[in-house]
Amino acid sequence: MHKRTLIHSALALAAAVAFTGAAFAQDKPLKVGVTAGPHAHIFEQVKKVAEKDGLKIQIVEFSDYIQPNAALAAGDLDANSYQHKPFLDQQVKDRGYKLVSVAYTVNYPIGIYSKKVKDLKELKDGARFGIPNDPTNGGRVLLVLQDLGLIKLRAEAGLKATPLDVTDNPKKIKFVELEAAQLPRSLDDLDASAINTNFALSAGLNPQKDAIAKESAKSPYVNILVVREQDKDKPWVTKLVKAYHSDEVRKYIETEFKGSVLAGF
Repeated sequence: MHKRTLIHSALALAAAVAFTGAAFAQDKPLKVGVTAGPHAHIFEQVKKVAEKDGLKIQIVEFSDYIQPNAALAAGDLDANSYQHKPFLDQQVKDRGYKLVSVAYTVNYPIGIYSKKVKDLKELKDGARFGIPNDPTNGGRVLLVLQDLGLIKLRAEAGLKATPLDVTDNPKKIKFVELEAAQLPRSLDDLDASAINTNFALSAGLNPQKDAIAKESAKSPYVNILVVREQDKDKPWVTKLVKAYHSDEVRKYIETEFKGSVLAGF
């Protein structure tokens, strides 16, 4: 009897420990990766709203576009919020990540900046123009330049156009491909650069006042909230999306960024 009692006690203790461990794991805050700047600021508001619904969030900031997806795929993050779907699709194709979009977040119309000219028409022949070196954002900028009449691209190039797809370049613009985060620093050395809004704002540039040209608001580059494929149907994802799509967060975006960042939901 004594031996049986000890066994039952041990089993009960093990069950209690297992339950406590499960409860502890559930109580841990979600780790959400963002890039520094607007994405981080917006998620501070999402965090406040989510806490009212019992969802704790830990925000993890990154300084580039590559690491947040790598960290999410490796299980070091639970979600990330910093990219648009064409970029995610390219990463999934190139790296085999099992990552999926679960919601739209915001749109950052990309801007063109210069310390040497105030209008794209003023660019001289052979002007050196900075563009992001990742395929999706580089292609995005080339499409903007085509819309603005500076270049023409092969029709079949699509969203992943590269400088090799340029078929008409009257000003003989020389494209300088740099990491997106480095583009604000390129303004002293180049004639103009296309800079993603989050990096522009982080560098003290005002897209509304400082950009000499901007992407149309109608674009396929609305940003997204991303999780691992295995997590997409979990209850915390629903709560996270609900918090991001709340009226409080929408109002914050509208008042804080005044059109530089647009709610995409």
